[in-house]
Amino acid sequence: MKITALVYCENEFGKVDGKVTNGLLRNSDKYEIVGIIDSTKAGQDSGQCLDGIKNSVPIFQNIEDALYHLTIIPSCFIYGIAPFSTFLNIKERAIIKNAIKKGMNIINGLPEFFADDNEFVEMAKEYHVELYDIRKPPIRTHLHHFTGDIHALTTPIIAILGTDCAVGKRTTALRLVKALNIKGVNTVFIATGQTGILQGAKYGVAIDMLSSGFATGEVEHAILTADKAENPDIIIVEGQGALSHPAFTSSSAILKGSSPDAVIIQDAPKRKNHCDYPNISIPPLNYEINLIEAFSDTEVIAITINHEGMTDKELENTINEYEMIYELTTTDVLKYGCNKLIDKIIDQFPQLQKKYSDLKNHVNSKN
Repeated sequence: MKITALVYCENEFGKVDGKVTNGLLRNSDKYEIVGIIDSTKAGQDSGQCLDGIKNSVPIFQNIEDALYHLTIIPSCFIYGIAPFSTFLNIKERAIIKNAIKKGMNIINGLPEFFADDNEFVEMAKEYHVELYDIRKPPIRTHLHHFTGDIHALTTPIIAILGTDCAVGKRTTALRLVKALNIKGVNTVFIATGQTGILQGAKYGVAIDMLSSGFATGEVEHAILTADKAENPDIIIVEGQGALSHPAFTSSSAILKGSSPDAVIIQDAPKRKNHCDYPNISIPPLNYEINLIEAFSDTEVIAITINHEGMTDKELENTINEYEMIYELTTTDVLKYGCNKLIDKIIDQFPQLQKKYSDLKNHVNSKN
């Protein structure tokens, strides 16, 4: 059974910094999300608010409001914001302490580790709850150097990279993994950030908390471990940030560690500046594509769109424009699903065709 969880996302639900909550609501293999806390949207259905589709997961004013309306005390309280500031303020500390007093285990995705905070540790002991720091890196003896064994892997690897942070790379990756598995292609997901791990990914690590000496090796190790354990037909690796982003180096570790056979790039056409960096412009899409292909021995095979700020007509026109300009398959998986991407992947890796065809033939024979 999934673990019940209340997710804190004050003033950020549906926004860029609410990406942890947004992701958990769209897909969670580990947690049953029973409510969201965001006083600015209290009373609304979270699915309707996020994607226009009701899901009966309510948004509450605060913890007291949530526990008054819920029939249970959730097992966990998840801090579901990924803010630019990486430390809790006084108000947020009080909210975490309140959740501890209510008897909920605390799930923390910040790079500030609650299990190293004496006040939180003492309170957790008093109220018999646990503190889980999702982004805390493994101890040194459990870390892995890059070996180069990834280059001998015959399983196709696709990395889902992007033009900015919080642009939808993980969402596209998970939708694609699910769609490929439904089509009969055994697909494994490699998480590289806290949200993917929170969502229940079996393989991966939050690489932004690792030193540069181990980030590449941990990506490689996760892929090799998954390949040995699952014998997949294809592996999809979650991207982080953007290779061109001056503030982050995660994309370089992902490209080097995964040595992908192909890349799908996620773009938000209406976004002109990097999130949290309003004075830094996002380079043109062709610049990012060329940078990726120059940095790693791979090729970009498709573009996926984040439709934030776009009308349906603008999205349709952009897809047509991108396909004409870049001569690459382009789609928006939230609006149109993954069929175009799957067709491109099957075309790119013809060894997958048999698995895909076998399932179609099986379904047709049953009908």
